[in-house]
Amino acid sequence: MESNQIWETAFLPKNKTAISCKWVFKIKYKVDVTIEMYKARLVIKGYTQIEGIDYLETFSPVTKMTIIRLFLSIASTYNWELKQLDINNAFLHGELKEDVHMVISPRLTSIQLRQIYKLKQALYALKQANME
Repeated sequence: MESNQIWETAFLPKNKTAISCKWVFKIKYKVDVTIEMYKARLVIKGYTQIEGIDYLETFSPVTKMTIIRLFLSIASTYNWELKQLDINNAFLHGELKEDVHMVISPRLTSIQLRQIYKLKQALYALKQANME
C-alpha cells in the first residue's frame, strides 16, 4: 500500500471523522484441494459513511442484459468488430476528489497505532470508489 502511494499521513481536521478498516483474508484452493495462495485485502468500512457528510455521490458501472443484447445485435447488423475487456479492479486506481481519512488497522505493526491517514486512492468498500 505504501509503495503504491494509496495514503499519506495526516492530521484529522476538526469537522471530519476517520473511517476504520479491517483485513479480509482468503485461502485460494486448487482443484485437488491443495492451497494455491493466501490472499489479504484491506477493506475500509464504507458502511459507516453518511451521505451528504462523508460523500456526495457514488458511481457504480452496471448495465442491464437487454442493453448488452441490443448492442450486440446492432454490432452484428453493421458487421462491427467487437473486443472484450474485463477490468475487475479499475476503481482502485481512481484518485479521490474528497478528503477521506482512515484509522489504520491494528494488524499493521510497522506503523503507529491510531495513526490517521488521508487516502489518495480508493480502497475496497469506499463509497467514493470510481473509475475516471
